[in-house]
Order: sequence, then C-alpha cells, then structure tokens
Amino acid sequence: MAPLPDDSVQATPLPHQFLREHPKAVYSDGKGPVKQDLVWYNIYKFIIYHILALYGMWYIITLQSMWQTLLFNVIFYFFSLIGVTGGAHRLWSHRAYKVRLPLKLLIMFLFTAAYQDSIYNWARDHRLHHKYTDTDADPHNSNRGFFFSHMGWLTMRRHPDVISKGKTIDLSDITSDRLVMLQKKYYNPTAPLLALGLPTFIPYYFWGEILSVSFFVTIVRVVLSSHATFAINSFAHLYGTKPYDRTINPRESKVLKVIAAGEGWHNYHHTFPWDYKAAEFQNPFLNLTTTFLDFWAFFGQTYDLKTTSEDMIRKRVARTGDGTWKDVKGKEILNSCNEVTSHNFHEECVWGWGDQDMKEEDIEDVLKNQ
Repeated sequence: MAPLPDDSVQATPLPHQFLREHPKAVYSDGKGPVKQDLVWYNIYKFIIYHILALYGMWYIITLQSMWQTLLFNVIFYFFSLIGVTGGAHRLWSHRAYKVRLPLKLLIMFLFTAAYQDSIYNWARDHRLHHKYTDTDADPHNSNRGFFFSHMGWLTMRRHPDVISKGKTIDLSDITSDRLVMLQKKYYNPTAPLLALGLPTFIPYYFWGEILSVSFFVTIVRVVLSSHATFAINSFAHLYGTKPYDRTINPRESKVLKVIAAGEGWHNYHHTFPWDYKAAEFQNPFLNLTTTFLDFWAFFGQTYDLKTTSEDMIRKRVARTGDGTWKDVKGKEILNSCNEVTSHNFHEECVWGWGDQDMKEEDIEDVLKNQ
C-alpha cells in the first residue's frame, strides 16, 4: 500500500501565524484555495484495503482457502518484508552493506512486491526519520501519538519541517543509482502486478485455488506486512526498553523481532544505524533479514557488511543505556554515568553510513571491523 506520491508533498508551507489560526490548513500550492491536511485518496485506499483484508480473513478462518495458499502467503510475507528490511532499509537507506547485481535485482523485486512505495521515497523518508527522530521534521514523529506514527502520517499532508529539512538530506547515492530511479519511474504500473497480480495468479495456476480466494488472501498478506512495517514506527518508539541509549524514543521490541523479520532491536538500530544486522546479537530465527544477508554473503553476493565492535557497544551501554542491557550469558553492564550524552541528539543524529555528521571514532570502528 503505497504512501503519498512524491510530487504531492512538494508544497510551500503557509506562514506559522496562519497555521495557528487555521490548524487544518497545512499548505497551499499557490494554484488555488488553501488545502486541508487530510489526504483523502490515501484514507479511502486504506479503508478499502482493510475491508478486503477482513473478507480475506473470513476465507482463512472458515477454512475456505487451501493450505498451500496459506503457506505460500506466509513465505511470501517474510520474503517481501526482507525486501523492505534488507533492501529499502538496511541497503538503500543506511548503506549498511553492498550487493552484487543479481541479488540487487532480487531484493528490488521483493521490495516492490511488498507494495510500500518506491525505494527512492522510502529511503528519503527513512533518512529524514533518523536525522530528525521524533521531531516535527520526522515524517512519522511518535510524539504526535500512536496512530499518527503508525499510519496516520500517510493520511495527512507533510509538516512544513518535513518538507524543508527533507531538502537537506543527501540522496546523491540514491539518485545516481539507475536501477533505483528506474524502479521509481515504473513503480505505479509494476507494484500492483508484483504485489497483487502475481501472488494471486500463482496459487490459482499451480494448485487450483479459487481465483477470488487467492486474491483476498493476498490482500491479507499485503495489509499485514504493511502493519509490520508501520509497527516499527509506532510500537517500537513507544513501548519497550532502551538498553543502548535512554535519551531517545526508539526501544527494543520482542514481538517485532519476529513479525518484522528482525527489526525489533530498534534502540540498538537508532544508536548504530550503520550496522547491517540492526541488532547486537544474531539469532537466525528472530533476525531473518540478517540470516538472509549472511547466507548471500557466503556466496559473495553481499559484501562490505558494516558492524559495530563489542568494545564500542559496551562503552555506549555503560554511558547512555537504561540499565536493562544483558549479554548472551545474562551478564549486565551497569550504567556508569549519570550524564545524558548521546550522538542521537537531534543536532548530531546520523541516518547511516555516509552521513557527514558521523563521528570519526564510529567510522574508524566500522572500518576496523569490516
């Protein structure tokens, strides 16, 4: 379910005084009257998709769907999510590793099949999210409430700070990637085919599933995988522990480790956004994305995988952790400093490898451990 198209957010903010007097008037495009903050196209789309998903759930609950169709959609759920987590997220947003062309094409296919917008738009918003976490310049600022950070941000026009700060984010590596820009150009016609058409046709053709049943179960998969991604921006910013940095909102979430293919170590991820594992400890079943990347690294398809050293992590835990950190043996590190210091204060936030504000000691640590 693709969010707001890129060209619909490029607008000139109204004066702040006017905004205070007219809270629903977020922007004017200069071509007509003031436009309201709600994006009705996205609202209607979300409503329709969720109604169709409920219909699909009825087919599943009443056992009208073949078991092969359910198994196929569960598998495709995780692989399409890996396209998001391993592709748009860890590869293109954070530059946490590099990839050979064959696997790059596969990841691009999986991401497009997740139906979560173009790689360009996704990476742009995510870099902005890390650079200005939970401020008005964050597209899904969790300080505006659970629903807004979960999916409400996709139903409203962008905050003026999102637009202005978004222009300062370096996207040169994205715009210079011809495949990424090609995916952006042809996203609208290809995404429905890969996310809905192909997954609907496969069960129908190969094991005789009823076409309508296959379609509605596919909708369930798309909606659930979208909510798994949404939950990282909501649940993982509001509920959980902060073992690595207590000064930021992102938290560790046990549930999201499973349903979001390894994205539940969110406090770690915001503390060390360049780490390809997005976690300190690797569990092959809880962090499926890292398992996927490690598998292909064995065949040389992923390389230059960036990590954070144990020493750097321990120092950070002792300095800014909330006291909940434990290693694999259950050993704790007590917080040894009452001073609240963090590279994630908003003037020092980094979106990942290549951000000009990344500390020299962090760069040296990554290069030493590659």
